[in-house]
Amino acid sequence: MQLESKLLMFENRLTKVFKHRGKQARRMGISCYRLYDKDLPEFPITIELYDDKVYIAEYVSKHNLNEEEYSLWLEETIVVIRKVLQVEDENVFIKQRKRMNHRTQQYEKTDAQKEFFTVEESGMKFLINLSDYLDTGLFLDHRITRQMVQTISKGKRVLNLFCYTGSFSVYVASAGASLVTSVDLSKTYLQWAADNFVINRLKNDTDYQFIHADVLQHLKTIPPNSYDIVVMDPPTFSNSKRMEDFLDIQRDHVDLINDALNVLSPDGKLYFSTNFTKFIIDKELINTDKVKDITKATTPFDFEDKLRRWCYLIEK
Repeated sequence: MQLESKLLMFENRLTKVFKHRGKQARRMGISCYRLYDKDLPEFPITIELYDDKVYIAEYVSKHNLNEEEYSLWLEETIVVIRKVLQVEDENVFIKQRKRMNHRTQQYEKTDAQKEFFTVEESGMKFLINLSDYLDTGLFLDHRITRQMVQTISKGKRVLNLFCYTGSFSVYVASAGASLVTSVDLSKTYLQWAADNFVINRLKNDTDYQFIHADVLQHLKTIPPNSYDIVVMDPPTFSNSKRMEDFLDIQRDHVDLINDALNVLSPDGKLYFSTNFTKFIIDKELINTDKVKDITKATTPFDFEDKLRRWCYLIEK
């Protein structure tokens, strides 16, 4: 099939999806959502909208194109996206993603432009960066999970592990959690989380803690009955030099979950998620029989049939 025919097919698909999904998003008051997710094999990209900005993640695949053909394909693909979505060139950001190696870090810096802008979700503000990192600062697939945790967090002590930029922390703090502790190994992301608190006018006092630590080690230092809710969204694999050991989520999830259960109060709740698509939870070794798969219940409209993560509610 000629490139021109492929591009027409892509334009028709994108137009149809944008009309349908855009209508859903407007009805729900959502301005940040995933629009396209590798729907056509000839166009292995994902497209996300962040207000008036477009984020394109291109997945490296066997194009069977030479360098010149590939450059033309990419250039013309962006032209179609700009046309359908009616966006200016300066508002289009594109990143190339390699297929996740099991031994790859979760977060990767790709530039240093430091171009941040603010978006809103459920009445809260979040800083987004589409130029410097592969990830944008807000995981759109956890939109419902954040709301779910928020509804039960008033007056509760909440621990957010592998907190990234602290979106869960902002949600629970805004709902009136009595204590919010955010833990991550990256100082960059902890600062980003603290900045998200600032723009939401959440006073950073003793009730809001940002801890720079290796979660695997830090969890073991927390006394029992310290928290009522734990949120844990670890990377599939991490071998940071700042860690005492490397993390392999399939190998280590039982220890992580049991350590998290240990710091919970009676009837406390753990929300555990992982992006490892081949993940199998070992219920037999977890120190509770209250393990519920809430993957489907936490799947947003823009990730239906395309979600590549697992989510569990585990109660003490």
